[in-house]
Amino acid sequence: MCHSRGRHLLFAILAALSILHCPAASAQTGTIEQNFAASLTALPTENLAVSGAFYVPVYSSVSMSQGKLRADFSVTLSVHNASETRPLILKRIAYFDTSGKMVESYLKSPVALKPFATVEVFIAANDVRGGTGANFVVDWAATGESAEPAVEALMVGGVGAGHYAFISQGRPIRIIKN
Repeated sequence: MCHSRGRHLLFAILAALSILHCPAASAQTGTIEQNFAASLTALPTENLAVSGAFYVPVYSSVSMSQGKLRADFSVTLSVHNASETRPLILKRIAYFDTSGKMVESYLKSPVALKPFATVEVFIAANDVRGGTGANFVVDWAATGESAEPAVEALMVGGVGAGHYAFISQGRPIRIIKN
């Protein structure tokens, strides 16, 4: 547990420092299929034996100074196929705002992620549609027993001279074995 916190803290510090040396972030252009073509493979023809979903809380904005100040954050959602042998089928990546209204859907149809491959969704800091209680839902499936995907989000932003970065890990909300 202690090593995990240390690793996340180190990653957060490195991410925060990287802001100082990077140009301003812009919105993600193109689709997941276009941006991550090298990470994708053909959809399997076998029946999907296992499916599940992850809920990932994210924060495009955070209230600070007793609600008098708002810090806006960029959000990078990463979905990692943790299986070394099976493709991971992503059925839905949906972004919701504080009130639970869907803001955007990032997949038009299911895609298959190669073993150990990753796809990402990036939301720029100036895109505050999600608000302080935004979240993603990621629906996935596999053709058989497979390692559960790793789904997490990195938020990076700043107020004045202060820069902040933190990670939110996805939480499984359902797993179904057919």
